[in-house]
Amino acid sequence: MDKITFNKILDFAVEREREAVDFYHDLQKSVKFTAYKTMLQELENMEKGHILILEKMRQKNFTEIGSKTVKDLKVVDYLTDEDIKPDSYHNILLIAMQREDKANLLYRDLANRFAEEDEELSKLFARLAAEEAGHKLKFEKLYDDYVLKDN
Repeated sequence: MDKITFNKILDFAVEREREAVDFYHDLQKSVKFTAYKTMLQELENMEKGHILILEKMRQKNFTEIGSKTVKDLKVVDYLTDEDIKPDSYHNILLIAMQREDKANLLYRDLANRFAEEDEELSKLFARLAAEEAGHKLKFEKLYDDYVLKDN
């Protein structure tokens, strides 16, 4: 893969992460409770961390990248794609799970796309997919602990 194509792919991934940063930042303005804002700030910061990882990958040796297997509680697998309003802790967790799931799918697809063509790039996207899966798991556990526990 040439450097121009590589940078276009990284630019695409960075743009998706910036969209996530903006989404979580804007969502903080619409919630009333400090705990919700704090959680959304954490999400925003996680996505900013992904931008840093992607930008560092422009110069880093990819052989240092490893991925891990992350458990999936599959909470969002059975949800419909209806618009969920960020008006409760329950709904904020659902939104976060859905967004992290979509990001995981994107990076997994990119990892598979480049598996034969560019193993190093495939490893990068596999690592990012694992990070997104880890974020989703965090929200699934919160959902399980605080939402499903009461039902």
